[in-house]
Amino acid sequence: MSVYKYFTEENKLQISNAIRVAEINTSGEIRVHIEKHCKGDVLDRAAYIFDKLEMQKTKLRNGVLFYLALEDRKFAILGDAGINQKVPANFWEEITNEAIKAFKEGKFSEGLANGIVKAGEQLKTHFPYQENDINELSDEISFGEIKRDDE
Repeated sequence: MSVYKYFTEENKLQISNAIRVAEINTSGEIRVHIEKHCKGDVLDRAAYIFDKLEMQKTKLRNGVLFYLALEDRKFAILGDAGINQKVPANFWEEITNEAIKAFKEGKFSEGLANGIVKAGEQLKTHFPYQENDINELSDEISFGEIKRDDE
């Protein structure tokens, strides 16, 4: 069964809209990747997805990935070097904990959307929107397993 079963069109729109709203006032970039399974460490997997989605290629290194492995119940938020130098040490952990609370209630899209908005607030503070800003990364949710080159 596909990860799509967890998300209605309305849920997907809620997440994509949260990304757009979060990015309106910042040059930062936010992506969401959702898959069924995460073998091994969730941060390692999120780092692999971050690389495969080429999120490290933003000009200011201010991309943020929200990674969710639904059936294995694993979640991570990974910020690029630029944003990680600016946010408080426990910032991603706080958003993660809030999102997991919503996930436990089956509210996946709400948990993601709320976390995205909070990340957007930090991005706005440290990476305000520039007049010549372009959307460097897609706002669409990335679904499905991305195979490792060695698999």
